[in-house]
Amino acid sequence: MEGMEEITEQISLPYGRGLLQADISKKRIRAVLNTKLNRYVPEFSEEELVRKSLEHPIGSKRLRELARGRQRIVVITSDHTRPVPSRITMPLILSEIREGNPGADITILVATGCHRGMTEAEMSAKFGGDIVGKEKIVVHDCDDREQLVDLGYLPSGGRLILNRLAVEADLLVAEGFIEPHFFAGFSGGRKSVLPGVAARETVLYNHNSAFIADSCARTGRIQGNPLHRDMLYAARRAGLAFIVNVVLNSDHIILNCFSGDCDQAHIEGRKWLLPLCKVSADPSDIVIVTNGGYPLDQNMYQAVKGMTAAETIVKKGGVIIMAARSEDGHGGEAFYRTFREEADEDRILEKFLKTPAERTIVDQWQSQIFARVLKKARGVYISDMPGQLVREMHMIPAGSVEEGIRTADRLLGREDSLITVIVDGVSVITECSTMKGDICQNN
Repeated sequence: MEGMEEITEQISLPYGRGLLQADISKKRIRAVLNTKLNRYVPEFSEEELVRKSLEHPIGSKRLRELARGRQRIVVITSDHTRPVPSRITMPLILSEIREGNPGADITILVATGCHRGMTEAEMSAKFGGDIVGKEKIVVHDCDDREQLVDLGYLPSGGRLILNRLAVEADLLVAEGFIEPHFFAGFSGGRKSVLPGVAARETVLYNHNSAFIADSCARTGRIQGNPLHRDMLYAARRAGLAFIVNVVLNSDHIILNCFSGDCDQAHIEGRKWLLPLCKVSADPSDIVIVTNGGYPLDQNMYQAVKGMTAAETIVKKGGVIIMAARSEDGHGGEAFYRTFREEADEDRILEKFLKTPAERTIVDQWQSQIFARVLKKARGVYISDMPGQLVREMHMIPAGSVEEGIRTADRLLGREDSLITVIVDGVSVITECSTMKGDICQNN
């Protein structure tokens, strides 16, 4: 009736270090999707979960048994860009090793992939003062040929060049975490080696355009995934004997831990995680999504990850509204230039697909995925970025969720389109309930 106030639902979305409040008409909300991880209450404390996992490894002897008689032991760990709680996990791993071999020569190898090295402050924040002051820590450099050794070829044909310390270790161990990954299927496990401690040319080859375009290179998909196949081969070739992988909630609290064989333990971790992060929805004309707030929404480059969750369930020709604070701007010069210099997503994709694997450039995979998303749906971007920069990246700037919806309505030519909200696009595996034969199928 005329004059009646529209009933709205207030939804809180992670944005930077805080929350973005959105008032959305209830009659327009198709679904609000969120991970079940944040509702899961573990039976034991974080330390107990890790300790119990180390005591009962999957597909492997205990780490202390593997450590006996070994002289050069290397423990791979993630760098500052990953939320692995090393303050908790690393002391327990080191203690377990020394229980079996008190005199072992242990090196902690920081898996930077192609990222920059860590600062002293980042190192202390990650490990704590005791480990930084007492343990031997080496930071991987993907461009330092003195650090690297050539092991021949990957199954796909690319050169397999890895960190020498890892390859020449008597015992190679890795800690990490398992979460959905937008082209490797899941993080963790074999990824500690490739890309973690691989040469730049090996990482670039593994992230080539043909692999990224493969329908199996999607969130939550392992079977048939060409990137995973090479990653697992690299881990085996390097001799990765034991992993300690945790599962975290959005507050980076350990919910479970899986230790043991680099593949078998990872499989069990994926099996446990899948029902907690898999969500299903009917396709919508408008999908609102975030990157889970800080630290993953610091730039547009990272925001692509969350947008792939929306890609799965948005209708072709629909609108994705991404809320990512992006205080650091676009996040990558090559990524930015790709979209500033070419207005047509089809031409961007065509160029990448014509690029041979051995000539893959830095950030090409992110640009390719972003172009793929924008080819399916138009993009509205809520951020702190200048509007002109957002437009150069082929998206429409908005100052709020409400403004984003009004913009989407104008683009669609109607004001009654149904809306799906994905609270944290990084933490979920989205599945479209009706669209078959699309990328939305996650096996």
